[in-house]
Amino acid sequence: MNVELKHNLNVLTANFSVMYMKLHHFHWFVKGPQFFSLHEKFESLYNEATGYVDELAERLLTLEETPISTLKECLELSTIEEAKRVGTDKEMVQEVIDDFQAIDQLLHKTMELAQKDDDEVTNDLLVGISNNIQKHIWMLRAYIG
Repeated sequence: MNVELKHNLNVLTANFSVMYMKLHHFHWFVKGPQFFSLHEKFESLYNEATGYVDELAERLLTLEETPISTLKECLELSTIEEAKRVGTDKEMVQEVIDDFQAIDQLLHKTMELAQKDDDEVTNDLLVGISNNIQKHIWMLRAYIG
C-alpha cells in the first residue's frame, strides 16, 4: 500500500474522530430558536461520523495496515481542530461547513491515491463518504442562507 494513502486514511480517521466530539459539543451547547432542528442534525452528523471512523479503520485493517486508535493520535494527526468555545448556532453550522470542506478536499486527494494504487474498494468507500459530505455542505449552506 502506498505510504501516503495509508497516512491519508489515518488522517481521515482522525478527522472524523475529532468531528464526532465537535458535533457532540455543538449538539449539547446549541441554543436559540433553531435548537430542536440543530440538536437533531448535530446528532445525526455525529452518528454518521462514528460510522466513517469504523469504516476507515476497518479498511486499513483489511489492507493489513494499522489504523490510529487513541485520542492522542487523533488529536496529533487531525487537520480539524476540536471545538474550543460555544458560539452561535450559525457559527457552529459554519464551522461544520468549513470542516466538511477540508475533509472533502482530503477525500479527493486520497481518492486519487487509491486510483493510482488500483485500489477500487478504497476509492469506492471514499466516493460514498464524499457524496454524503457534499450533500451536508449543500444543506448546511442553505440553512445559513
